[in-house]
Amino acid sequence: MLIGELSERTGVSPRLLRYYESQGLLETCRAANGYRHYDDTAVTTVRQIRALLASGLSTEVIRSVLPCTYGDEARVDLCPEVRSILTRELAALDERIAGLQQSRGALAAYLP
Repeated sequence: MLIGELSERTGVSPRLLRYYESQGLLETCRAANGYRHYDDTAVTTVRQIRALLASGLSTEVIRSVLPCTYGDEARVDLCPEVRSILTRELAALDERIAGLQQSRGALAAYLP
């Protein structure tokens, strides 16, 4: 399928699909005319990317985790490497949340 059809089927703009490709998340082949062609699995891959992005993962982390995903909702096969990556990401997220809570408390202290 062409990029326009993939965009329609996934609700993701062609620009974003090209970005996913540039980040190594989405594979495509090029026809002689230069058009991108995607196979039917690209729809599932884009849905997995979107689900992983919604969970707060960066495209760099997604590139590592994506080969271990399955299904439209990005279920993850928790091999030891992926478990380690997700555990590290969760710990980093917990640190950011703690920092935000501290900042919120400091800001709220200024209000009567």
